[in-house]
Amino acid sequence: MDGIHDLGGMEGFGSLQIEENEPVFHADWEARTMAMRVLMGFWRKWNIDASRHSIENLPPADYLGFSYYEKWLASLVNLLVGAELVTVDEVKKGFSATAAKKSIPPIDAAGLEAFLPVGKPAMRELGTKPQFSVGDRVHTLSHMPSGHHRLPRYIRGHFGEIVLYHGAHVFPDTNACFAGENPQHLYTVRFSAEELWGGDASIRDTVTADLWESYLEPE
Repeated sequence: MDGIHDLGGMEGFGSLQIEENEPVFHADWEARTMAMRVLMGFWRKWNIDASRHSIENLPPADYLGFSYYEKWLASLVNLLVGAELVTVDEVKKGFSATAAKKSIPPIDAAGLEAFLPVGKPAMRELGTKPQFSVGDRVHTLSHMPSGHHRLPRYIRGHFGEIVLYHGAHVFPDTNACFAGENPQHLYTVRFSAEELWGGDASIRDTVTADLWESYLEPE
């Protein structure tokens, strides 16, 4: 998806402000937002790729103007409404409707503590052999579909080298729209800074990206 979220490699946004001794959360509502985001995922109404796509789909002005956790909160509301866990009217009023159906089982602290160390691994078994090997030179696709994907705009249409093979993993492009996991082979591809940004870039610098097999072509 070509959206305002795909800012990698772009210039003109000013310097990055580094906050010394930055706290994990700047306010209590940020911690509550993170907790809600994790807990609501327990209902299994969406997956991590759909969650990412919900942030990408925020209006450009909101995406640029919201803080990190404001984006999380806004996209969570959209996910909850889309999954019919809440209604727009309930969100506006700030409380559930009298006749609202309650989802079960309830989410509790014990469930969270059991889940966090394990997570939800994305590695899968695949019957086909990988098309590429470590050391192969590859070319990234120039155009991508309008939905969710993990090929940043600034590395499209460039040449790189396979430096790691990770096995098969859930394919985010289809998983984000609930069209199946469709696992693909996953690689780490290394690009020289000169390849990405031209002769003014340092010859010592490189960028690596984890990319699915369908994003790549042989050199």
